[in-house]
Amino acid sequence: MKTPFTLLVLFVCATAFAQKMKIEQGNFDFITDQKEVNVEFVYENMTLLKEKMSNEEYVAKRSGDLEEKARGKGKTWEKKWNSAPEQIWNPKFLELMNKYMSKDTGIYFEEGLADTKYTLIVETIWLYPGWDAGIMKQPAKVTTSLRFVETANKDKVLVQVSSKNAPGDQWGNNYSNESRVGEGYAKTAKSLAKMIVKKAF
Repeated sequence: MKTPFTLLVLFVCATAFAQKMKIEQGNFDFITDQKEVNVEFVYENMTLLKEKMSNEEYVAKRSGDLEEKARGKGKTWEKKWNSAPEQIWNPKFLELMNKYMSKDTGIYFEEGLADTKYTLIVETIWLYPGWDAGIMKQPAKVTTSLRFVETANKDKVLVQVSSKNAPGDQWGNNYSNESRVGEGYAKTAKSLAKMIVKKAF
């Protein structure tokens, strides 16, 4: 008979392998002689949850729900959520991208590198924040489109990779939606870096 803890471990292990990463077009041949790559993050058209709410709809609903529980709680959460891309998600992606790329290839990824030949556009398609109820939890999921383009002509796509349901979680408890989602971006970057190293180097 499986204990609740065993079922939880099996559940977490199963979700850990849910990410699907696929090259939709192109290849990584262009990157082998680069030293730096510019990075841009795009969130404008992302949707959330199984209902595929817009970010505005999601923020309004969750903020309203939290306000009903305690006045001011929703507004506090809203500020954290709106600052999460700059404060958590983008840095997490760049941290893991550089951890694996700089070590194995010497290529450095950073925002705002306007003079680089190539730019990586990280476009968020869909987010699921997950939840943590102490003894039971579900990881966040992050779905992105990852496009390497020419910096001077961003319509010129060198390679496009789809990343679906990258899991975001940490050992122990994590009650922050923003932090769980950040781990999904870290997983996305780690998987992308390993794909580049395998395909191009």
